[in-house]
Amino acid sequence: MIIALALILMCQLAGEVLTRSMGLPIPGPVLGMAIMFVGLMVRSRFPILKKPAGDGVLEQTGSGILASLSLLFVPAGVGIIQRLDILADHWVALAIALVASTVLAMVVTVLTFRLMAGKGDAS
Repeated sequence: MIIALALILMCQLAGEVLTRSMGLPIPGPVLGMAIMFVGLMVRSRFPILKKPAGDGVLEQTGSGILASLSLLFVPAGVGIIQRLDILADHWVALAIALVASTVLAMVVTVLTFRLMAGKGDAS
């Protein structure tokens, strides 16, 4: 479990280093997640790199982190409470941004589903 957690943190660190060194407008953890995704895809393409079936250490570690995910919202909530003055000044723009991004995410999800559902009919 410690090796899997170290792998997750190393991917996050690599994403953070790349983001800051290259000045990318992407959060480091997001880039780190993409790095891990590519690594897992490469590993699954080559049979010699695959782990034996049932070796789900990374999956177990991820499940453990997800089980405690609600704890990660506490710092965000504290940050919001500390900055209520900014929230009060810009609540209209924030509300519009939240509603627009939610609608956009729903539309993209529906379009992606319809695209993927159509590909399943062709076979």
